[in-house]
Amino acid sequence: MRFRKIISLCLAGTLALSITGCVNQHPEETGGTEESESPRLIATSPAAVTICDKLNLDLVGICESSSDLPERYGGVTTVGMAMNPDLEIIKSLNPDYVLSPNTLQNDLQPKYASIGVSSLFLNLRSVEGMYASISDLGKKFDREEEAQSLVDEYSAFMEEYRGKNVGKESPQVLVLMGLPGSYIVATDNSYVGSLVKLAGGTNVYGDGGGQEFLFANTEDIKTKEPDVIVRAAHGLPDQAREMFAEEFEANDIWKHFKAVQEGRVYDLDPNLFNMSANFNYEEALEQLQPMLYGEE
Repeated sequence: MRFRKIISLCLAGTLALSITGCVNQHPEETGGTEESESPRLIATSPAAVTICDKLNLDLVGICESSSDLPERYGGVTTVGMAMNPDLEIIKSLNPDYVLSPNTLQNDLQPKYASIGVSSLFLNLRSVEGMYASISDLGKKFDREEEAQSLVDEYSAFMEEYRGKNVGKESPQVLVLMGLPGSYIVATDNSYVGSLVKLAGGTNVYGDGGGQEFLFANTEDIKTKEPDVIVRAAHGLPDQAREMFAEEFEANDIWKHFKAVQEGRVYDLDPNLFNMSANFNYEEALEQLQPMLYGEE
């Protein structure tokens, strides 16, 4: 059941509205928040909390997380996990806005509406989307200088990074997302897939018709003949990695993949390659470099 729930949430995210980096679900309820010096904000995911920290925004509520959150929010009320925040606690904090990732928008939007709380959904499906959301938040909450500084840092890094691959042929890449007991294919619309694209790789499943993840059998995957296979793990990464090892050993078809024969199958660090964009993207891209293009 846990696997089905995670898959459902992943695939539901593909239906969320993400035309803009930051979506106000209740514009009629803003009540002049833009002019407020200290808006009451709640961030329900680690990435959203970190973005607020970098924009020098105070928070009245944060998510629970197994990872370290910025020290400035020590002692701030916790509102539960990203996928299932506690609505009673959120309502009691009387926030102006709740900030959540748009991959969970379909699930969370009606819940926030049911308690009369305004919400902003951040585009955390890609690094580019994250910075678009940062720019939007900077404008909305009078943090344009901080936002522009972050965008400039990103632009400078990417200019240098892309320079490493000028003139190199783009490798064909299969991106697998493993969960306990099974795996799915990640497209360009997933965060892991977007990192591969940002690194210059070509996803053999492209944008998946707008979906983040696809179910594909090994026979169909074999027709794509990827140069490189990268395997990400989510949920319980240790179990997912064991599953991948068993699958590639027991299922004979993998032995016929060129990428397997040439030893170009790589397990990605789950701390860097997860479900939402975050500021670890620089390290993630640096790790992808030798996987996609070989050691220099």
